[in-house]
Amino acid sequence: MSAVLFFIAALGAIAGAVGVVSLRDPFYSVLALVSHLLSLAILFLLLRAEFVAAVQVVVYAGAVMVLYVFVVAYVGEQEQSLGARLRGGVSGSGSGGSGLRLGAAVLGAALLVELFIALLGTGLQAIDGKGAAYAPGRVGGPPSYGTPAYIGQLLLTRFLLVFEVASFLLLIAAVGAVVLARRREAV
Repeated sequence: MSAVLFFIAALGAIAGAVGVVSLRDPFYSVLALVSHLLSLAILFLLLRAEFVAAVQVVVYAGAVMVLYVFVVAYVGEQEQSLGARLRGGVSGSGSGGSGLRLGAAVLGAALLVELFIALLGTGLQAIDGKGAAYAPGRVGGPPSYGTPAYIGQLLLTRFLLVFEVASFLLLIAAVGAVVLARRREAV
């Protein structure tokens, strides 16, 4: 049963990712991203990472997607679609679109080569594995791998600096978005 659920969730994740980059309407692209993130949450559940799956749904498929929907609604329709701008339809930038497409193709090919090297380098040994053993956290004992207590302990000890830098980065991004929105209203 888990193999069938894995393939359904994997196909959903791939279809959602393809939908994000291929749909022309930004709102439908955000909806495709939501389906992709929900499929990833199912894959996390199959890996016995319940906390990560819950965070995936609550934070990413919930809060971040609401933010994306507001951005799409705020930006709205522009005079020219993104596809036309990438094809070089903006006056005075005839070769800009082809340069962007060439750069995207080169970057995509480099990522594909890196993926193949990673897959061939591991020898695909993990396919036959059964995954991490399930060990629920014991009360009073050391927190087991993947539990909220273990993740919290890592975030507040080993990865404290990275956690704080990420929070400051998000704060700066939120303040920058407000400043840019005010500038746009003033124009």
